[in-house]
Amino acid sequence: MAKVLVVEDNDTLREGVVQVLERMGHTALAASGGVKGLEIFRQEHPELVITDLKMEGVDGMQVLAGVREARPEALVIMITAFGSIETAVAAMQAGAFDFLPKPFPPDLLRAKVSRALEVGAERARAERLVEENAMLREDAARGFDEAIVGDSAAMATILERVRRVAGSDSTVYIHGESGTGKELVARAIHKASARAAGPFVKVNCSALAENLLESELFGHEKGAFTGAHKRRLGRFELAEGGTIFLDEIGDIQPATQLKLLRVLQEREFERVGGEATLKADVRVVTATHRDLRAEVAQGRFREDLFYRLHIIPVELPPLRARREDVPDLAAHFVEKLARRTRSSATRIGAEAMALLKRYEWPGNVRELENVIEHALVFARGETIGVGDLPPVLGGSRGAASGVDLAAVEASSLPEVLEELERALIVAALEKAGGVKAETARLLGIKSSALYYKLEKYGVESADEESSHG
Repeated sequence: MAKVLVVEDNDTLREGVVQVLERMGHTALAASGGVKGLEIFRQEHPELVITDLKMEGVDGMQVLAGVREARPEALVIMITAFGSIETAVAAMQAGAFDFLPKPFPPDLLRAKVSRALEVGAERARAERLVEENAMLREDAARGFDEAIVGDSAAMATILERVRRVAGSDSTVYIHGESGTGKELVARAIHKASARAAGPFVKVNCSALAENLLESELFGHEKGAFTGAHKRRLGRFELAEGGTIFLDEIGDIQPATQLKLLRVLQEREFERVGGEATLKADVRVVTATHRDLRAEVAQGRFREDLFYRLHIIPVELPPLRARREDVPDLAAHFVEKLARRTRSSATRIGAEAMALLKRYEWPGNVRELENVIEHALVFARGETIGVGDLPPVLGGSRGAASGVDLAAVEASSLPEVLEELERALIVAALEKAGGVKAETARLLGIKSSALYYKLEKYGVESADEESSHG
């Protein structure tokens, strides 16, 4: 049930309203004047306020203004004198939800309180749904694929562990190198849990500055800081009844670590700039590529938080430790990326597959996906061959194009494939005088594949530049 604050300077009326509310099962808070009423409101955070309009000192309109300023989502019912319709209308225009004309029977009070609380709950659900839909659109824009692929003994062990931990609400700690599929495992835990019908909310802790991360996690009130033009729900609020996935948890700063510790210990938090204490009915799953034990030893990560997170650890092996999964993963990515790359290739040749299985995969599954996308763009016909693979794997196209493999190996591996593709395309464009049809012929790819890559890398050909001029 709800908390309802009654602000009324008439003792008999105040006590009567409180009695009705308590019989309805609500928690009734009472104040004999506006000053005390606003004080209780800020301390107790009721969902609904029932206030008399005419009171000495701080009157009902001032109470309404104070409530609206502190927490716009809280609803207010105004008690007005019989026949003062103009005053009731003014209160509604100022933001009151409803009004009660004196004298009023208990049935009318019960009906208006029930309606106000129903509307408040619906508004909260609608706001949460808007935020959840925005996150779903972000996931869809990234083309997220939830399949966990692999029949190796290592993957079988992980999937069995996922099934066993999913049945609890315990915090899960996933550790593994970048690109090993930590988010996929987190989603699998959520989908196999009793919270599967609830939201799965992801936060990339390394992508935001500390002040922004706090607002992202816990939300903020309007005016909490420069640029906070409206109240925003935090990810813990949006994950209500579901799972929150804190990716790269090892990157959060000490101040945020302390606030996160409180959420894990007490299951409650406040929005930035807010006073209301909110409950966190969520399952927490975290992930990192860092060695958090070492971070603790060096004083960069709180030891008490580490042990709160490290209740159920899941260790993900790198792809080089489960090479037998490479063929299944590669086939999965061929199918997944065929439409995006407009490729006619449907399979990988034996020699190309041998190269894929021998490679060390420092970028793990994510690098394999990038390699397959590269190969699909360059492939002619239905089979991906050795020459369609990026030079870093030892394919023939790198030597033919004069790419410096030593320089490539010294580059950042997560970016090397895209750098090589772009360099090859730019070199071919220059040789072809900027003519796209000739560039596609030199590269041995279809024109549609070239257009896709030109757009992806922001490369303009000479004929495009001349058309702009």
